[in-house]
Amino acid sequence: MRRSKTCLAILALVLCPAAAGAQSPESKTTDLDAFMARALQRRDIDRKTLEDYVLDEVEEFEVLGPGRAPFTRMRRKYTWYVRDGYHVRSPLEFDGVPIPEADRRAYEDRWLKAEQRRRASRSEREAKRAAEGKPPVLGAPSINEPRFVSESYFMDFKFEPGNYYLAGKDTVDGTAVLKIDYLPTRLFSDNDEERRAAREERDDSRREERREERRDARSEQQRRREKEIEADIDRKMNKSSQVALWVDPTSHQIVKYTFDNVWLDFLPAGWIVRIDDLRASMQMGQPFPGVWLPRGVSIHAGVTIALGSIEVQYTRAFSNYRRADVSSKVSVPKRPGLKEGGR
Repeated sequence: MRRSKTCLAILALVLCPAAAGAQSPESKTTDLDAFMARALQRRDIDRKTLEDYVLDEVEEFEVLGPGRAPFTRMRRKYTWYVRDGYHVRSPLEFDGVPIPEADRRAYEDRWLKAEQRRRASRSEREAKRAAEGKPPVLGAPSINEPRFVSESYFMDFKFEPGNYYLAGKDTVDGTAVLKIDYLPTRLFSDNDEERRAAREERDDSRREERREERRDARSEQQRRREKEIEADIDRKMNKSSQVALWVDPTSHQIVKYTFDNVWLDFLPAGWIVRIDDLRASMQMGQPFPGVWLPRGVSIHAGVTIALGSIEVQYTRAFSNYRRADVSSKVSVPKRPGLKEGGR
């Protein structure tokens, strides 16, 4: 979700340490590279800013069968609040049906425990690195980062000098921006510590434990073969992917980005399932003047199977941002036998 900030910035002093580490000493920094370095640096600053906010969320999922006939649909409403120092997701409605108070509190308790495990696992990893004399992982998200932040910035791409191309000017929400095409080479590579740490941060600790148990049960030869297959898919995904970024040239703010896989025929089991297209996007909005925060995330996939074409659409919309230190009340729509609950 953050790979833009392209304009015509000038000096290489804009390069952040993470970006500098990605360049070889002999590589030359262009104005566009310098601009993008500042954009990604601004992205990381915005990411930390989000820790100060809570919000409301609507999550939707839809599958359309052949002829775009509805196959299944889901619509859920949530609100976020801070509890015991953690950002907690609280369900309000599932498919138009208000969530009973007991079920809502049980969901919140499960969420809180999962976040506590996630933070504890992160603390253990950092303590282990420190004991081994290793520095903190460069660019790793804050240990206090809310889940909606890491999930909004699901495309955690890196600075790649020489891979940016100025496509022209555009307008987003009345703001004049620059559109930049980015052709990644490391978008799907998990060889570096930063990306591995980010992935671990998003995984629930229990799922990670089960995954480790399954790994131990496999032979070394099988694990090596699976890694080779994954590396080959990563390389081809990088080669066939394109990212477009819309960046405010004044503030170096990435206000929108889209991801497209233009060729997916190399994926396994193509004779059973063919992925026709895969697109994802994230757009920012200004809930407060001059403050850009995620407005929505959208993922669309087109798939062809023996029965015909299927479309899958997933969206998350964020609204009603407010400071996390402002007390908020979680109100569930009333229905017979249901009392209002609050914070």
